[in-house]
Amino acid sequence: MTFLAIDFETANRYPNSACAIGLVRVRHNQIINKKAFLIKPPYNLFEYSHVHGITFDDVKQQPTFRQLWPRIKKYFDEIDFAVAHNASFDVAVLKSCCQTYGLEMPDVEFRCTMKLSRTVLQIKPANLFHVCRELFIPLTHHDAGSDAEACAKIMIEVLKRGG
Repeated sequence: MTFLAIDFETANRYPNSACAIGLVRVRHNQIINKKAFLIKPPYNLFEYSHVHGITFDDVKQQPTFRQLWPRIKKYFDEIDFAVAHNASFDVAVLKSCCQTYGLEMPDVEFRCTMKLSRTVLQIKPANLFHVCRELFIPLTHHDAGSDAEACAKIMIEVLKRGG
């Protein structure tokens, strides 16, 4: 079984404002590849810098989502499913970024480790920080790479427990 854990950070309230992405591929419950990218969003409005520490100056020389897409898309190849913590957010960002740039959305099932943390792992509250603390998973919260890796490790635990 192979899956992809994904996490986005956004610059502002608009779902196409991705400014960072973390991607972690897992095969047979082992992390086999991880990568994080900064992304230049379509506009320079940054409302969430206080959350993730990313500013327009950090991304103004980075590739746009369209330019980065060929590198991102390959992570979706030959996976059984994708996961994200609070998947509805990350799916909305992915869809919006794909729509903004006229890119085809990957045809993949998404699973939510936040919901699985509640139901399978019986951890409440199920926010990423709390779940990681309960499972002793290192986390630099709101760093896309760290959040995606934590999500991957949560899903591995869910799978080990039969979820």
